[in-house]
Amino acid sequence: MIAPHGGPLVDRILTGEERVNWEERARLLLAIELDPFHLSELDNIACGLYSPLTGFMDEESYNSVIESMRLPNGTVWAIPIVLPVGEPQSLHAGTPVALTGKNGVVYGVMDVSDVFTRDRKREAQAVYGTSDEAHPGVARMCAEPTTLAAGEIHLLKRVPVSAAGEYHLDPHETRRVFEKRGWKTIVAFQTRNPIHRAHEYLQKCALEMVDGLFINPLVGETKEGDIPASVRMECYHAVIDNYFPRDRVMLATFPAPMRYAGPREAIFHAICRKNYGCTHIIIGRDHAGVGKYYGTYEAQEIFDKFTTDEIGIVSLKFEHAFYCKKCGQMATSKTCPHGSEDHVFLSGTKVRTLLQEGKDLPPTFTRPEVASILQRAASIS
Repeated sequence: MIAPHGGPLVDRILTGEERVNWEERARLLLAIELDPFHLSELDNIACGLYSPLTGFMDEESYNSVIESMRLPNGTVWAIPIVLPVGEPQSLHAGTPVALTGKNGVVYGVMDVSDVFTRDRKREAQAVYGTSDEAHPGVARMCAEPTTLAAGEIHLLKRVPVSAAGEYHLDPHETRRVFEKRGWKTIVAFQTRNPIHRAHEYLQKCALEMVDGLFINPLVGETKEGDIPASVRMECYHAVIDNYFPRDRVMLATFPAPMRYAGPREAIFHAICRKNYGCTHIIIGRDHAGVGKYYGTYEAQEIFDKFTTDEIGIVSLKFEHAFYCKKCGQMATSKTCPHGSEDHVFLSGTKVRTLLQEGKDLPPTFTRPEVASILQRAASIS
């Protein structure tokens, strides 16, 4: 089994007497209220999904990641994982704090090690490649406080997931399943859209090379207009049940929020899937992109900045897939000799547009089972 990123798999979830003691103590601590986005980050750190992180980043780590896409010890890490705080006056290093939700429930505790100020413009340009607040990731960051609190965390209570809770598996659980199935090589597929024919083509090409396919849809926070996670999960089931060998496919959700950070998020997604136990990840056209902020294959090219040993998971880079009318099947520019007039290009954006316009989804675009689910959901909404 592939090793977790940067060392042992992190586990910051308290149990037994230790948790009971901290729950009692937490009632007397200064409380910091976390929104759903940062509650999700808290849980993802605690369960090891963000290994080797053991807490929210301090200023040294924050600057190192922004400047070099590495932690201070040299480990590759592409996205700042930080905790904005609204009222920092009473926060200082050496102070333990309770981390709560809007309902007042204490989900965790943090030993504050640093309090510092983020540079929004610098962070936006480095992470998102733009400071344009029309970018959803930049807009979210600019709406947050500029003061950040750092420190190692402990989780007292699991944070509820928004959808498909039975498919929420921690890294130690996915690794156990992979071992039980005898999979030594596993390819991950990241998506925030329903699976269409182009996705299926890439997945099956990759599945020819490895033991198992790990379909790992993101169910964390996404931008307005994205298809709801519950609908997407129904689509994944329809495709897996009808078009894949079930003993070679596993479906589990990815609880991280979507940042739309393009190339840097592609690295981040790869590292998280490595922590799940995957040896490969599919990186297609405009991975984690939005609008026209990133080059078509920029998310693939960023992997060339690091050695395979540094990231530890192999990126499978695919061309833009399409349906070719003359070939009568899915293809890419590497496998099809025909002109663009014979190509039907597929994308999640186009699916949403057709649904909004009340139009049918053609079978060259998506499987009929998926089309039926999406059209039914669109008519209800």
